[in-house]
Amino acid sequence: MASEWKLNEKSTGVLRVVVEGEDWNNAVNKAFKKLGAKTKCKGFRQGQIPVKMLEKMIPARQREFEAIEENANTWMLEAMKENKLTPISQPQLDIKEMDASHAVLTFEFAIQPSVEVGTYKGLKLSQTDTVVKDEEVQAELLRMQKQYADKEEKEGAAEEGDTVNIDYEGLIDGKPFEGGTGKNHNLKLGSHSFIPGFEEGLIGLAAGADKELSLTFPQDYYHEALRGAKAVFKVHINRVEHEVLPEINDDFAKDINAPGVETLEDLQKLIRSRLEESKKEKARHDAQEHLTDQLIAASAIALPDVLIDREVDDMIASRRQYFQQQGLTLDLYLKYAGMTMEAFKESLRKDAERNVRTRLILTKIAELENLQPSAEALEKEYQNIADTYKMDIEKVKKLIDPAYISEGIRNQMAFDFIEKNAEKDEK
Repeated sequence: MASEWKLNEKSTGVLRVVVEGEDWNNAVNKAFKKLGAKTKCKGFRQGQIPVKMLEKMIPARQREFEAIEENANTWMLEAMKENKLTPISQPQLDIKEMDASHAVLTFEFAIQPSVEVGTYKGLKLSQTDTVVKDEEVQAELLRMQKQYADKEEKEGAAEEGDTVNIDYEGLIDGKPFEGGTGKNHNLKLGSHSFIPGFEEGLIGLAAGADKELSLTFPQDYYHEALRGAKAVFKVHINRVEHEVLPEINDDFAKDINAPGVETLEDLQKLIRSRLEESKKEKARHDAQEHLTDQLIAASAIALPDVLIDREVDDMIASRRQYFQQQGLTLDLYLKYAGMTMEAFKESLRKDAERNVRTRLILTKIAELENLQPSAEALEKEYQNIADTYKMDIEKVKKLIDPAYISEGIRNQMAFDFIEKNAEKDEK
C-alpha cells in the first residue's frame, strides 16, 4: 500500500491511497470468501457451494467493491499514521480506480490548521477615559426620577409621554387578524411599541374618544404575513394618565432603598461609583477587543469551514439554553424575528470565525511561551463551575475532561501575557 497527502485550501486535503499486488489480491480473495459464505444456491447448503460455481455467481466487480468496503477504513488509518495526519472532519471516500490489479482511493478531510502567529508582544493597549462627569450623574438621576414616577389620571388630551389605556381591534379587508385585538392595553405614547402612525394617531384624544386609524404594516415587520398589509384599527380610549415626577431630594434617595443610601448626596456617590465601574468594564472590554483585532490581523490561519460550523452549532446550543431559561424557545424567537434557521446560522458565522481564530492563536502563544496551568488553577476552575451550576465538584470532574479545562485556562494565561506585554496607548 502506498499513500500521498495533498493539502488544499482551508486546511482541507486529499489522502490518496493505492492498494495493489498481494495486498489487493488478498483483500479481494477474502471478500470473495465472505460473499461466498453468505450466498445461497438451491441444492447446496449455505457455505458449501463449489468455488467454480461461486466465481460465476459473484462478479469480479462485486468482490472488489466488497474488498473496499471491508478494508477502506483500515487502509485509511494506516495512511493517516504514515502521513502523521489527524482529521478534524469526517473523511469522505471516493473510489478513483478499481480493477483486478489495484484500487485507488481518496479520502478528503480537514486537519487541524497550522497557526502562524505574528507579533504578540508590544501590541497597542488602548486606555479609554473612565472619568464620570457631573452631567452624567445628573442624567442618571433624571432617568431614575422617571423610573419612580407615579401615574395619575388626567383630563383632556393625551400628549406624547402620556400613557393611554385602550381597547382596539385591527381589521384587514374587514376581517380581524391574529394579534390585532386588545383590551385594557396600556400604551405609552412615543414608545414606538406599535406600528408607525398608531401612537401618533392617538395624540390629542381624551378619555372616551373613539378613532379609526388606517395604517400600513412596515415591509420589515417581524410577522411575515402582515408585511406591507393595509389595516384599519378601531381604537377606544378608556383613560389617559400622565407621569408625576417625584422631587429629587433626600426623601427620594431613601425611597430608592439602596444599601447605605440615606441622603441625596449618598445616592449621587452611589450613582457615580456604578457609572465608573460600568465605564471601566466597557474600557476593559474594548481594550481586549482591540488587542484581539491586532492578534488576528497579525496571524495567518487557513481556517477550515468545519471548525466554524462547530462553533456556530455551539453558539446555537447556548442560545437554546438561554431561551429555555427564559421560558421561551429558539424556534419561537426565530418565528417572531421572521428569520429562518439557515439565516440565523449565517448571522452567527462572522462571530464564530472570530472566536475560533482567537482560540487557535492563544493556544499557539501558550505553546510558544510554555504556559501551563497549575493544579490549583484547575481545581479552582472546577470549583467555579460546580458553584455556578450548584453541582458536586467530583461530579463536574467526571463530566468535563481536564484537557478542556486546561485549554481554557492556558488561553486565558496567554491573553494575560499579551496584555501584560502590551504598550499602553492613551486616548
